[in-house]
Formats: sequence, structure tokens, C-alpha cells
Amino acid sequence: MNHEHHHHHSTQEKAGHKADRVEDSLEEKTLHGHNQAMPQHKPHPPQQGQGHGGHGGHGHDHHRMMIEDFKKRFWVSLVLSVPVILLSPMIQHILGYSLQVPYSMYIAFALSSIIYFYGGWPFLKGLVDEVRKGAPGMMTLIGVAITVAYVYSTAVAFGLEGMDFFWELATLIVVMLLGHWIEMRSVLGASKALELLVSMMPAEAQVIRNGQTVTVKVEELQPEDLILVKPGEKVPADGVVKQGESYLNESMLTGESKPVQKQQGDRVIGGSINGNGALQVQVVSTGKDSYLNKVINLVQEAQKTKSETQRLADRAAKWLTYVALTAGFGTLLAWLLAGAALDFALERMVTVMVISCPHALGLAIPLVVAISTAVSAKKGLLIRNRTAFENSRKITTIIFDKTGTLTQGSHEVAQVTSFNQALGQRELLRLAAGVEQNSEHYISQGILRRAKEEGLTVPAADNFNYLPGKGLEGRVEGQDVKVVGPNYIQEYRVQVPESKAEEGVETVVYVLVNGEVAGYISLRDQIRSESEGAIQVLKENGIKNLLLTGDNERVARSVSDKLRMDGYLANVLPHQKQEKIKELQAQGEFVAMTGDGVNDAPALAQAHVGIAVGSGTDVAAETADIILVNSNPQDIASLILFGKATYRKMIQNLVWATAYNIIALPLAAGVLYQQGIMISPAIGAALMSLSTVIVAINAQLLRRQLR
Repeated sequence: MNHEHHHHHSTQEKAGHKADRVEDSLEEKTLHGHNQAMPQHKPHPPQQGQGHGGHGGHGHDHHRMMIEDFKKRFWVSLVLSVPVILLSPMIQHILGYSLQVPYSMYIAFALSSIIYFYGGWPFLKGLVDEVRKGAPGMMTLIGVAITVAYVYSTAVAFGLEGMDFFWELATLIVVMLLGHWIEMRSVLGASKALELLVSMMPAEAQVIRNGQTVTVKVEELQPEDLILVKPGEKVPADGVVKQGESYLNESMLTGESKPVQKQQGDRVIGGSINGNGALQVQVVSTGKDSYLNKVINLVQEAQKTKSETQRLADRAAKWLTYVALTAGFGTLLAWLLAGAALDFALERMVTVMVISCPHALGLAIPLVVAISTAVSAKKGLLIRNRTAFENSRKITTIIFDKTGTLTQGSHEVAQVTSFNQALGQRELLRLAAGVEQNSEHYISQGILRRAKEEGLTVPAADNFNYLPGKGLEGRVEGQDVKVVGPNYIQEYRVQVPESKAEEGVETVVYVLVNGEVAGYISLRDQIRSESEGAIQVLKENGIKNLLLTGDNERVARSVSDKLRMDGYLANVLPHQKQEKIKELQAQGEFVAMTGDGVNDAPALAQAHVGIAVGSGTDVAAETADIILVNSNPQDIASLILFGKATYRKMIQNLVWATAYNIIALPLAAGVLYQQGIMISPAIGAALMSLSTVIVAINAQLLRRQLR
């Protein structure tokens, strides 16, 4: 494989990364337009090898502590708010009761001070941080609003003419804390899927040393170690089966729902679950190099990279801050100039400032991003480039590289025909398998699989000889057997009876026994069972699909017709694939390319959306934007539909987050004051928190879209 990898990287350098590769490291504003009260939570991959300190889920613990902190501040503030509300003259007036408590104003002031400094602390701290950075945002808005309210009410308590609104201050802080607490919990939920991936690695492994099994910690495993995986256990590291046979459940890693058979020489992935056979596995990669870790890192990168939509949300948050501050002071001035009392004008200003912090905006995009990347990863879709994922909704044409994408890429025996009365089909297959067992070629593998299926015992072969480009020969049970392709037949002008193989669609090899053509075996690349459904879904969604293949016209037509595709391009050499995509792009098509990544690298890089179909550990197909782990063409259809659903959710959330502002701001400023319609700061805060909760729930609904 190595040479392919070198080739792969060089092509990739030539192809040049897409301009919008993940160059945006996450800016300070991380996951929620207001990082101050909510630190970024990055789950750490499983700690193994020397590259990591052993700080397990440190990011998450920090996040959990923050949630606990908000929860505590919320409850304390809530309890203290009750007396403040009961003592408020305004509430007493509204509800028509009267409480004559001595010094009630000072009691309210004392309790409100605790609420302001203790409950409001995260917001005040956030305000300072944002101002220091010169990036006013959510925290600035809340901080200014509660400070204005507190300072004004305190002045009233100590003699300024007017009406205090300690109760509004208290409820505002309580509602804000509640909104944040709910918000942080939903964010944590989104990253739980990553934690799930992290926790898939077992903690210990059984290593076989000098015939004895010893238990060691997974992080102490070294490549080359021989480990024992008992039935039902998780595989502790990536490796190769040395002994034993079993079925492994890799669904959590690759999305492949059927357990996969593993026997000697097969690769196994750390984190998959062993079936009912015991396996001895030689460790190939552990820790940072493991497949699972690559998946975790890719998902993390995707969650961190900013997409176009997210940049939009960041810009909106910044502008809304300026709008809020301008509108707030504008309202104050307008009412004062209109001759209103200072207390009324101040209250309007406070209300406008409170209402215009659209928390939901900080949450709108990041939540959807976190959920969509996590859900996709579980389904075997790894998103490396967020913008390309969002752009998948624009795809108009999708190009499939045939081998290994729509077809299985492994040739299966289609028919065995014997020309020799004395030799039956089974005997012909048995002799051919004898010679073929010495070769790794896909044709040899196909013949051997068929022999095994028919329960034949493969005989030994000696004097084995490889005829480059022509076939194989050897002696089997004293007979001279050759299995050769058409090139050999032409070169030696061997007479061959008419064959019924479908020429061009099937690959034919002839079996010569003692110099005579005894018969032929034809093989064909099987179409994947899921391919037809996938093409159907694409057609229903109005997406053109084309087959691109290096194979001849007949093979291409046969696959294309069978799957009812829109067309095919045959005999295309690897370097021409990129050209074909350029041609389509020049016609204004938005092109997605699906390929297996090695010879398709330039084409994957050229396409608007490059989808690598790569099974197993070659997970980082460098030039692709999206990787389909389990090579199922059906995933391509779900990917596009899921991309559309994700984008819809983001836009819905942006609308929810900002729409209520358009209605609430003028009302808060007192535009309809003559009509008796006013919004108080507390109602403003409640409305805002409601929009935050709606956005959080709306994002969670995305989980149901990718089933």
C-alpha cells in the first residue's frame, strides 16, 4: 500500500487543497457568541501513548462544573427573589394587597444587592471580558441592563424620586440564569455523542507474553503486542488477526450494521465488539494513531471549524449589540425630550437593552453543528469541511467512480463452463483454485471464494509460476494447469471453443490442463445491493448522476442501465477525471465527486464537494471534504438530504433568534404606549429565554432526520 500513499499525497499537493480548507481555527468566540460564561468544551480523545497527559475528560468536567455553578446561582437567586417580589410596591398595586413591612425598601435593596452581585456575577464578568477584547456581545447587553437597573433602583431606595424596580432586576437575573443553564445543558447533550465515541475503548487488554496472558492497561500496549480478545469483549487496539475466527460488530465505528467476518490476516478496529469466537490479534496502531482517534479528531475538527452560516450568526450578534446599545440610549433620550419622568425613561431604556440580547443567536448555529457532526459520525459520515457539508444542498450533479462505490470492487465468479467431458465444472474450479491460491490478485481471490463456497478442498500446487500480464501456471496433482487471460490465448494462438460469457461485461479466464483448453471461468464486479436505492433517491431529489469509470463502454453501460443512471463516461483515465469535472463545472453544474480517494484525489479536490468512499483505517482521505466510512452508496443520498435538513435548521434558528427582536424592541421602547401596550424588563427576559429554548429544541429535532 505504501507507494499508493506517497502517490496520494503528491497528487493531493498538486491538486491543492480547496481554498476554503479548514483554515479557520476557532476564534475566541467558540461555540456560543458568549464564551465568557460558557467555556468551550472539547472532549479529549482517549488518553494513550506519550502524546497526552492523562487528563481524561477535563474539558467536560469543566463544562459540568459551569453548569452546576449556574444551577446554584439560579436557585439562590430564585429564593431571594420571592421576598423582593412580594415587597415590591408595584406588584402589591397590581395584585391589590398591601404589606406594611418596616424598612421594606432597604430589605429589598439588601436582597437585590446579593442577587445582583452573586446571581449577576457571570454576566458582569462577561461584560468586562468582552469590553476588554473590544468585542461587545451578549454579555455586554445583559451586564449593562442589570447594572442600569440596579444603580437606578438603588438611587430610588435612597431618596431619588421615582419607582424602584428591584423586582424586575431580580426576575431578569433569574430568567437569564435559567436560560443559560438550559442552554449549557443542551450544548453538553450535543457533545455527548463524542464522549460516547471516546468511551468505546476498553480500559484493559489481555496480552499474550511467553504463552501467558497478562492484563495491561490499554495505554501501555505497544505495536507488535499479541493480544487475546475473548468473545463479547471490545477490541482494545487496531490490529491484524493472527489466529481464530469471529464476527465483529463495527457498527458504532463504521455504520456497517451487519457484523463483519474476521479471520487470519484481516484487520480489526479498536473499539469494535467481538462476537462469539476468540481472536489473537497483533497490535498495529494504538492511541493517537488508532482509527477511532482519527474519527474523534475529525469530528472535533468539524465541530470547531466555522461554516459560512456560522460567520453570519457571529456578524448578526455583533450588530445586534450595537443596535441594542444605540436603541437603549436613544429611547432614554427620546422619552426625556418628550417630557417623560426620568424613572419612566430609564425603565424603558433598561427594557430595550434587556430585550435586545438574542441569546438564541449565540446558540442557533453551534448547536446544529455539534449535533449534525456527532450524529453523522455515528452513521459513518465523517465531515471534514463544514462549508462543503452545508453546500451539499446545492449539488446538481453527482459523479460516481464505479469500482468500489456502486460496485463491490471484488470480482465474483459469474459462471464456470467446461469444454471437456471428463472434467466437470467442480473439477475445473478445483484445479484452477489450486494454482490461484498462490496469488493475491482479485481474480484469484474470486475463484478461491467460489471454491470455498462450493465446499471444495483446494489441492496443493508446485512448480508455481507467474506469467506477468497473462496469468498463472503450476502443477496440480501431476497435471500441468494454467489459468490465463485473453492475452495468452492471442499470443499463443490457442484455439478456443465459442464462449457464452457476456463479452466486455465479464472478465474471462481460461483454464488449460496439459496444454488443452478445458474450459473458462467468467467473473464480474457485483453491483452493491444498496446502489439502486441510492440512485433512486438522488433522482427523486432532482440530482443528476453520472458514472465515471476506467472500464470499457460495455461494462459502463451495463452498470449504468442496471441502476437506471442518467449517463456514463467510460474509458476515463485517472488524470482525465479532474478534466471531466472541470467541464461540468464550466457548464454551471454544482458537482459532487465520489471516489475511493487514491487515484481520485485530484478529482475529489476539484469537485465542489469531494466525497471519499473509504472503508477501514484509511480514514483520512486527505483531499475529500466528507468521508463515507462504510462505502455504502445509500449514505451519499442520506448525506445530501441531511445536509439540506441541517441547513434548514440553521436558517430556522437564525430566524427564531432574531425575529422576536423585530417585534419586541419597538414595543419595549414604548412605541405603542398610547395604546396601553408595554413590555416590562422581566417579560422581555422571559420572551428571550423562550426563544433560546425553542432554538435548542429545534436543533435537537435534527437527530430524528438521519435515521
